[in-house]
Amino acid sequence: MISKNFTIINPTGFHVRPTKAFVQVASEFPCKINVTNKGKTVNGKSSLSMLTLGIASQDEITLEIDGEKEEEAMEHLGHLLTQIYE
Repeated sequence: MISKNFTIINPTGFHVRPTKAFVQVASEFPCKINVTNKGKTVNGKSSLSMLTLGIASQDEITLEIDGEKEEEAMEHLGHLLTQIYE
C-alpha cells in the first residue's frame, strides 16, 4: 500500500465535475483506492462517497492505494487532484 497527501488548489473545491473525472480514472485501476479528508475515509471509486467528503480548496487530502498498478494509479490520480481547475 502506498499513501500520499495532496493539497486541492481548485478554488471551488472538488465538486461534481472534478469528482466525476477522478472516479472515472480511479475505476480504470484494479486496485483499492481510499481518499481521506478531515478524518473521514471513503472509497475513491464512488462518486457519492467522494462528494460526502466536502473537499474544499486548500484541503489536504490523503490518497491511499493498495493493489495492482498502485504506483501508476497514484501518479494519475495525484495529477487530477492537483491540476483540476474548473
